[in-house]
Amino acid sequence: MARMRAVDAAVLVLEREGVTCAFGVPGAAINPFYSALRARGSIRHVLARHVEAASHMAEGYTRAKAGNIGLCVGTSGPAGTDMITGLYSAQADSIPILCVTGQAPRAKLHKEDFQAVDIESIAKPVTKWAVTVREPAQVPGAFQQAFHLMRSGRPGPVLIDLPVDVQVGEVEFDIDAYEPLVPYKPRANRRQVEKALDMLEAAERPLIVAGGGIINADASDLLVRFAELTGVPVVPTLMGWGAIPDDHPLMAGMVGLQTSHRYGNASFLRSDFVLGIGNRWANRHTGSVETYTKGRTFVHVDIEPTQVGRVFAPDLGIVSDAGAALELLVEAAAERKAAGRLKDRTAWSAECGHRKGTMLRRSHFDQVPLKPQRVYEEMNRHFGRDTCYVTTIGLSQIAGAQFLHVYKPRHWINCGQAGPLGWTLPAALGVRAADPDRRIVALSGDYDFQFLIEELAVGAQHKLPFVQVVLNNSYLGLIRQAQRAFQMDFEVSLAFENINAPADGDPVRGYGVDHVAVAEGLGCKAIRVKSPNEIPGAFAQAEALMAEHQVPVVVEFIVERVTNIAMGAEIDAVNEFEEVLCLDPALKKETGWVPAAPAKRHPQPVDA
Repeated sequence: MARMRAVDAAVLVLEREGVTCAFGVPGAAINPFYSALRARGSIRHVLARHVEAASHMAEGYTRAKAGNIGLCVGTSGPAGTDMITGLYSAQADSIPILCVTGQAPRAKLHKEDFQAVDIESIAKPVTKWAVTVREPAQVPGAFQQAFHLMRSGRPGPVLIDLPVDVQVGEVEFDIDAYEPLVPYKPRANRRQVEKALDMLEAAERPLIVAGGGIINADASDLLVRFAELTGVPVVPTLMGWGAIPDDHPLMAGMVGLQTSHRYGNASFLRSDFVLGIGNRWANRHTGSVETYTKGRTFVHVDIEPTQVGRVFAPDLGIVSDAGAALELLVEAAAERKAAGRLKDRTAWSAECGHRKGTMLRRSHFDQVPLKPQRVYEEMNRHFGRDTCYVTTIGLSQIAGAQFLHVYKPRHWINCGQAGPLGWTLPAALGVRAADPDRRIVALSGDYDFQFLIEELAVGAQHKLPFVQVVLNNSYLGLIRQAQRAFQMDFEVSLAFENINAPADGDPVRGYGVDHVAVAEGLGCKAIRVKSPNEIPGAFAQAEALMAEHQVPVVVEFIVERVTNIAMGAEIDAVNEFEEVLCLDPALKKETGWVPAAPAKRHPQPVDA
């Protein structure tokens, strides 16, 4: 037992719980905590330029590796409120991060002290637990409880608020007697699994929907093993992408209104049974419940009891950690297979595989300004199987999900539900901090990139290199496309005549922000690409610059102002605005395929 400040005890707990990296911004009310970090020297600290960015860095750090928990730290008041977006994003996607904030002294909490705010109440709706610790002796226990909650059941974030006088209060604490609490994870039982397999065996055209819970449980190998035992094709959700490799014969494609494949939607619409594991039936995946569920039987496995039946009532619900459920499913399926009690799914899986090979979207365009589809085609060609993509919302993300390929778990790092603009760049920094060797490509539209562009300086200062792809159409592209329904194009253009751009007729001049100049001013390297034949060389040059200078390298693509990306209101009514391919005439009637028509471009940009 030793006498120490409460914050010194907190840092010892962080070490014992496995924390090795923090992201944050120091300030007066959190300086005691920073002094404890400095005194121990065991936890690396990455100085962000914005506290919201620090929370997204923590998200990227957690999402990068199984077992990671990202830590973000900020001073009182605005630092805590800045973190709310990161907490919301983490809560929505079941990502554990720990936010630690400083606070005014206890005696002044009710006196509207400078930068004092009730962050506990503000954060409660977007965390598993938010607490202002009011006694120094409760600090070690609060941190222990935080990690227990973050790891138990459905993972999620926690906020601990520390008044400055609580931080410096002295406590008796013995780290040698400390042990992390064992997390609680519900487990399926054999009877439930047997019933689920009975229902699967009764079906003719079953599918497995693989959600992000499989990634969280580090159970991708079990998923693939179960699919191979049963011969059942797999539909990954956006959060589960990578749980089965894209080129696996049983990977049937993603389903949804936006981030989906034509073949994935077509195969789902042919299915009669769906086993969902670790997914939450998100609306961008399902569209209307009526269309999604019609003619199908459902089993839903999820770690969170309140998720089962939340969107629609499954025919069988099982509350279980995805990994625990898959262990039993593999065991039971292996026994049935050995006894010859599993159906032969060869014809059904071949049917799904045939669609996968024939129902494609065109990506090869040679025009200038560039079409974004060509950029993704070249990304697939250059970056290959071992690339980790990081992205948030927007047409860049939606098209990325339609055209890119992902082969490993945690190689598609994406904020699925919240989708805050600005997320991509800091999240990529967090991924890099978690893994110094991974090949990382961040993917942004110009607006996402501009939201937290200052964080490029963090990558330069702390030597956190990655390739940042920016598709610049000088538009809020997704919102512009949505405004088509209102016959308008209102306040979504980012274009202006940049007075500092070359006056030689360069087409970039009217695109507004000079991202190359900004990136270089923040200590990074940048390349601008305007034509298809420049793309391969630009990627090679970017990786060479990244390796030489150990800083983020921005590759900006000047793409056409208006490209409508495939999406729709229902999974059976996705609008294909650009040319699609159907390599099998027999599928044309079944899928409603029609010859490609000129892209729909209404309304035209007002400043075109």
